[in-house]
Amino acid sequence: MTPTATSSDLSFLKELGLEGEQAGAYCGEWLSCSGSILDVYAPATGEKIGTVKQADAGDYEKVAAAAHDAFLRWRELPAPLRGEYVRQIGEQLRKYKEPLGKLVSLEMGKIYQEGLGEVQEAIDICDFAVGQSRMMYGLSMHSERPQHAMREQWHPLGVVGVISAFNFPSAVWAWNSALALICGDSCLWKPSSKTPLTAIAMTKVAAKVLEPVGFGAVISLAAGRGSEVGELLLSDKRAPLISATGSCAMGKRVAEKLAQRYGRAILELGGNNAVVVLEDADLEMACRAIMFGAVGTAGQRCTSTRRVLVQKSVRDQVVNRLLELYSKVNIGHPLDPNTLMGPMIDDGAVQDTLDSIEKVKEMGGEILCGGERYQPEGCEGGSYMTPCIATAQNEWQVVQDETFGPLLYIIEVDDLDDAIAKHNDVPQGLSSAIFTMNMQHAERFLSAIGSDCGIANVNIGTSGAEIGGAFGGEKETGGGRESGSDSWKAYMRRQTNTVNWSSELPLAQGISFDVD
Repeated sequence: MTPTATSSDLSFLKELGLEGEQAGAYCGEWLSCSGSILDVYAPATGEKIGTVKQADAGDYEKVAAAAHDAFLRWRELPAPLRGEYVRQIGEQLRKYKEPLGKLVSLEMGKIYQEGLGEVQEAIDICDFAVGQSRMMYGLSMHSERPQHAMREQWHPLGVVGVISAFNFPSAVWAWNSALALICGDSCLWKPSSKTPLTAIAMTKVAAKVLEPVGFGAVISLAAGRGSEVGELLLSDKRAPLISATGSCAMGKRVAEKLAQRYGRAILELGGNNAVVVLEDADLEMACRAIMFGAVGTAGQRCTSTRRVLVQKSVRDQVVNRLLELYSKVNIGHPLDPNTLMGPMIDDGAVQDTLDSIEKVKEMGGEILCGGERYQPEGCEGGSYMTPCIATAQNEWQVVQDETFGPLLYIIEVDDLDDAIAKHNDVPQGLSSAIFTMNMQHAERFLSAIGSDCGIANVNIGTSGAEIGGAFGGEKETGGGRESGSDSWKAYMRRQTNTVNWSSELPLAQGISFDVD
């Protein structure tokens, strides 16, 4: 299959109902939006693949009002019944997995295998949420007062605003919405303006389950300008929780706006993820993990590997093997099955990465391979570059700042202590990994004096988290947690209950406050 033939086969858009101009707002029904027209282009070729009529302020108000009204009804359903609807959404996603995977690949640029994997993440979180719908446990406690009972229980929170980034245009919404729905909340999704078609398609698939039973608005959508729709969502008191994925700068803006109205935030922001490679590591395993982490999704994952902290004694072996692996990376159209690295999201993203490479050169770093614009045959007009490996020092500002592209830094370290110190000496704290066959080294990296990231792995890379564990990071990554474990609690409000079943009225702490 050639890239040209792949890019011209857009029949799956019809299967997803995406032919013609699309409405960017859904609230149980699709609105005739009043906002501006947004043309959507494939980063692989630059060709126009769709048109969206965006939501404006008036459309947003209709969507937000419907989402709130739906929440008031949805919260009264038993949690297992809400879980049953989420199960059915998962089944619909299974039915449309192939066309949705192709859409993610075409609109965002990640290769088809990664597009399928992203939709599978959405399916997996639905499965997880179904089980969780019967396990939202509270807590019983012993009261200090006689014939009193104490307990904690969890209640639905309200409308959950989901602001998603372009790099995971379907999975991040699913992580949030599946859990929010079983918790009794409704969702209002503001997707990236770079990937609105995927958001519309995902909403259409989920609406097949929820709209016939009168609850379409619990998965509301408002695709529009961030300066208009996004700002309205951040200021909307009907949305007590906003889950936002994006850059550290964007997250700071979200946090400031929410603090003004005492809103809650789940922030999933930038990463500056490192792989530590010690001399006792399986070097082949390490190099393959590094390549996937750095090259996968063209380096545009928040968990992409940015830094390799390699012990000096094996530095040359690791670099030579990485150069060999990089030389075999096939760059091309993301729907071509032979492609390992597709385009970046747009030319601006390519230029940002090239600018960082120039800064590395200015600081004295050596470019070991790649770092140039590239045009695969049949993909003229696409936003491509060759993945870059460069030597660097950890303290350089260009290294401290996340470059959202396929730029990998090689940084030498003396030993494990030096590696941990350099690893933690960046503002971000999302994902991390160590490659070692020494149990003491591995456990130290995972301990309180080791990695300061929300995710720390041993003998696997930084990228590719599973649904079962809570996903998120520390420091400027924002502190948010999504997906598995007890992340469901973020979408609910906790209530402490004390029940007096005696005929007296004793006070806590033995306080006496009586009058005759």
